[in-house]
Amino acid sequence: MLTDSTTTNGHTDSYAKTEIIKEIDGNSSAINEKEDKEWTPLSWRTKPIRQGVVYDDQEHLQRVLNKLQHLPPMVTPSEIHRLRSQLRQVALNKAFLLQGGDCAELFEYCSQEPIESKLKVLLQMSLVLVWGSRIPVIRIARMAGQYAKPRSSPTEKVEGKEIISFRGDNINGYDPSDRKPDPERLLRAYFHSAATLNYVRSIIGSGFADLYRLSDWSLHHVRSDRTRQEYQTIVDRLTDSLDFMRMIGADSPSSPLNSVDLFMSHEGLLLDYEQCLTRLLPDPETGEKKWYNVGSHFLWVGDRTRQLDEAHVEYFRGIQNPIGIKVGPSMESNELQKLLDIINPNKEIGKVTLITRYGADQVEKYLPGHIQAVKASGHIVVWACDPMHGNTRQSSSGVKTRHFNSIIEELSKVIRIHKNNDSQMNGVHFELTGEAVTECIGGSMQLADADLALNYKTFCDPRLNYEQSLDVAFLIAKYHEKERSGPQIFKP
Repeated sequence: MLTDSTTTNGHTDSYAKTEIIKEIDGNSSAINEKEDKEWTPLSWRTKPIRQGVVYDDQEHLQRVLNKLQHLPPMVTPSEIHRLRSQLRQVALNKAFLLQGGDCAELFEYCSQEPIESKLKVLLQMSLVLVWGSRIPVIRIARMAGQYAKPRSSPTEKVEGKEIISFRGDNINGYDPSDRKPDPERLLRAYFHSAATLNYVRSIIGSGFADLYRLSDWSLHHVRSDRTRQEYQTIVDRLTDSLDFMRMIGADSPSSPLNSVDLFMSHEGLLLDYEQCLTRLLPDPETGEKKWYNVGSHFLWVGDRTRQLDEAHVEYFRGIQNPIGIKVGPSMESNELQKLLDIINPNKEIGKVTLITRYGADQVEKYLPGHIQAVKASGHIVVWACDPMHGNTRQSSSGVKTRHFNSIIEELSKVIRIHKNNDSQMNGVHFELTGEAVTECIGGSMQLADADLALNYKTFCDPRLNYEQSLDVAFLIAKYHEKERSGPQIFKP
C-alpha cells in the first residue's frame, strides 16, 4: 500500500493513498492521483493533511471503514436542505443562529440526563433570544458527533511522562494508559451519535420542546439584585405572552410552540470517518443525485485545518451540507475570499457560516478587514460570533478557564464592528453545558478562580454552565429589545 507523509505542527501524519478501491453506495470508486480536479469522497486523499491520526494496524482500520460505509444514514437530505433554507434566512438577517454544546463530547455523555440538560439550556436560550430579537432562532447543537478535537501538539506530559495527547473519544482514551489510537472507536462514535440523535428526535417528538413544559425559571443563582430584577422582568413578560397564546388556542398540538427544529453539528476533523458517511443521494428538490454527509446536518472546518490546498478543504468543497469555517487572527483577508470561492463557488446565500474567534483584545484588529473582504467577494454568509476560543486563559490554580466578562466584551465589540461596517452579527456559537459545572469565571453567579475546583469536569476546554448560558441569552435579548427602541451599546 502506498503511503504519504505530511509534517505538520511538529509531527508526521501518514495516510494510505491510492490503490484502494472502496464501495460507496453500491458504486465502485477509485482515486486517480493525477485527476485532483474531479471531486469524489476520496479525493481528499490526494492532498496533504493536518491533524491526521496514525493507526498501527491499517488492515484493522480498513475493516472498520468498510463497516462504516454500509451503516445507515443518521440524517437525511431533506433535513439538510431544511437547515440550508433556514440558514439562508439567517444570512439575510431574517433569523438568528444559536449554536452550542460541549467542547468535545465523551461517549459517557450519551445518556438521558446529559442529553436532556443540553436540550433544555439550548431551548431556553433560544426562547429568550426570540423574545428579544423578535425573529426566529435556528438551533444547532454541538452534539451527536463532536467526539474529536484538534490538538496543538501530538504529545503531552502527564505526571512528568510524555505520552500521546488525548484526541477525543473516537480516537483514543482520556486515561493515560489508553492513548493508542483504536479504529474500533470510530464505530463506537457512530453508534453513540446515532443513539444520541435517536433520543433527541424521540423526546422532541414527544413534547419535550413544548414551551409550557420547560422547567420553571430559577434565578436564585443571580447574586445582583438589579440583575435579578431585570431577568425576572423578561421571564414575567415571556410567561404573560405564553399564557396569552395558550388562552387563544395557539398551543394546539400542531402549533410550532409545541415542537422545534434542532439540528446537529460537529467539526469534520476525521476525514476517514466523514468519507464513509458521504453518500450519493437524490436532491429532495430536483431529484439529481448529489453528495451528502449523512452523519450530521452541519459540519465545520477548524482554524487548524482550513489550508486552501490541503485535505480538509478538498473534502468540504464537495458536500451539500451547510458548512462552518472558523475564522481567527491567522486568517488573511485574501485567503478568506479564496476559501469562500472554493467551498461555495456558486455563492449560495447562507451555505457558509463564518464562525469568528479572535479574542476580546484582537477582534478590533482583524474583524473589520474580514467583513470588508467578504463584502468585496460577493458572498453572503452567516456571521456567527464564537467569543469562547479566543478568551481562554490559565487560572491561578493552573487549569484552563474563560472569564465571562471577556466573552461579553468580545460579543459587544463584534456587534459594534459589524454595525460600523454596514454588516450584522447573525448568530452566536458557544461551548456550553446544561450542567452546574464551574469552568468559566464570572457571570451572575460571580464565580471566582477559587470556585473552579468545585465542579470542574471538562476534558478539553472550559464551558459555560447552565446559569452562565442563560446570562448570555438574557444580555443579548436585552440588547435587541433596547435596540428596537433606539441604538444601544451592548454591555453586561
